[in-house]
Amino acid sequence: MTRHLARAERLQGATGALATAAMAAMEEKLPWFGELSAQDRSWIGLVAQSGISAFVEWFRDPEAHSSMPTRIFGSAPREFTRVISLHQTVDLVRTTIETIETTIGTLLPPDDVPIVHEAIQRYAREVAFAAATVYAQAAEMRGAWDARLEALLVDSVIRGEADESVRSRASALGWTGAAGTTGSAEVAVVVGRAGDTETTSNVADMVRQAAREAGADALCAIQGDRLVVVLGGTSKPVEIVQKLAQWFGPGPIVVGPVVKDLMSAVTSARAAVAGLRAAAAWPAAPRPVQADELLPERSLSGDGHARRQLANEVYGPLTVGDGVLLDTVSAYLDSGGSIEATARAMFIHANTVRYRLKRVADITAYNPLDPRDAFTLRVALTLGRLLNPEPGTTVL
Repeated sequence: MTRHLARAERLQGATGALATAAMAAMEEKLPWFGELSAQDRSWIGLVAQSGISAFVEWFRDPEAHSSMPTRIFGSAPREFTRVISLHQTVDLVRTTIETIETTIGTLLPPDDVPIVHEAIQRYAREVAFAAATVYAQAAEMRGAWDARLEALLVDSVIRGEADESVRSRASALGWTGAAGTTGSAEVAVVVGRAGDTETTSNVADMVRQAAREAGADALCAIQGDRLVVVLGGTSKPVEIVQKLAQWFGPGPIVVGPVVKDLMSAVTSARAAVAGLRAAAAWPAAPRPVQADELLPERSLSGDGHARRQLANEVYGPLTVGDGVLLDTVSAYLDSGGSIEATARAMFIHANTVRYRLKRVADITAYNPLDPRDAFTLRVALTLGRLLNPEPGTTVL
């Protein structure tokens, strides 16, 4: 025991020289080390000095100082894990250990060297585990913080409170704005039911990964029983959502209209949320379904934006000119979808009816011959007459 303590004292006396040699080796062997700021290099030097001193204490009495390796990084600030990566930390540890191994031969008696070498190997393993623990804890803290920040960002989008700060915070979460398959900054909000089997963080991670693989950005949050995903960097969100559908719970998934950027996402979010509320009225709706495909159901459920959209974009164009297209589609719908009955009621040829109905489809993008589109036209005409009595005017 006396010889071991004497050996530990000799090792203690060499700590200053070992720390100096370790710092010199870092500057020589690690190119990225010289690119760090003076303050960051100083912190790394402090950690190296702390590690060497801790090794001496552990060498002196391993049983009494079994937790010493895990305390090495306590001298560094919490931001240390953001300055250098885990891979770089491993390089630092490896360089320090190699320097000690090559230097102790000139600082200690020959009889001490093999024993210290063996101790260094054991200690290095403990330091490696300690470094992994530090970075794992930092990752957990960042993950929890990122999840809270992401939830706040999505909530800001839903509430219509998005501003420049939202864009910068989204960038901190990896939102690139103009990345994606189209190189577009366009955004769409997707809303559906949340599943019951996964935690919020797991769902968010899976959705982001699946969206990234499909070439889009994604912000994700669970709000009560609702899963909200903000997609960016794609002008074809339905195709992306088809690949994300498995992470939603049962029931409809509604995709809001594409808007120009994150600042305008409230428009998409409003339509998607209203669509989810009204989707129960269309049991046969596709999954996912676009919010604009649910305009009649949204209108009937009290969505004023959907009502105005139908009145302005469907009814309004049919009132332009002599109104013959409006009269024809109205007569067609009133006749139960019979072209012949419409022709008789209007005293025109059946082919004229067909031509006019085709013109209606071209102008409104709704085909009166399709049952679903006919339903949308019926609701649009009813709303138009209620909200827009003067032909050619716009409902605000």
